[in-house]
Amino acid sequence: MATIRVRNTDEWITDDEAVRAFLANQGVYYEQWDLFALTPEQSNSFSLGDTEKEEILTALAPQIEKLAKERGYVKWDVIALSNQTPGLEDLLKKFEQVHTHTEDEVRAIAAGSGIFIIKGSAEVGYFDVNLRAGDVISVPEHNPHFFTLTDERAVVAVRLFIDPAGWVAHPYADIGFEKA
Repeated sequence: MATIRVRNTDEWITDDEAVRAFLANQGVYYEQWDLFALTPEQSNSFSLGDTEKEEILTALAPQIEKLAKERGYVKWDVIALSNQTPGLEDLLKKFEQVHTHTEDEVRAIAAGSGIFIIKGSAEVGYFDVNLRAGDVISVPEHNPHFFTLTDERAVVAVRLFIDPAGWVAHPYADIGFEKA
């Protein structure tokens, strides 16, 4: 289950229902998937080739297809990031810039963990959503945010898209943002 840290107050939200309520109040879609269909190897491997990525998509197909039908996604893939990823630091620099998208950004965490830093309402400001395996999140279109790894430095995520072109970031300059 995800946990949240509100940056302005350093408040932590860890209760399942409170996490769901907070995210819903900020317009962020959240659900949890049961990952029973993944093998132990799939749940613990962070260096994946195309075959392994396809196997994860196949294992999670019923949940992916249900979400795609409900929310209009037409394309999906798997991304794996870890210390074994070539050019990881350059990728993280790209991801760790506050940006927006013209469609919602969806991630279903299949293994490992990651953090979405999202700009909330004026009262809330930026907040961190610490995601674990099974967590599914959708940051609304045009909402400033970025993604980074946790100290575990390993994540496998299913990405879903409305636009078949995939992930396109638009930089968002925010003088009120403080990197933590």
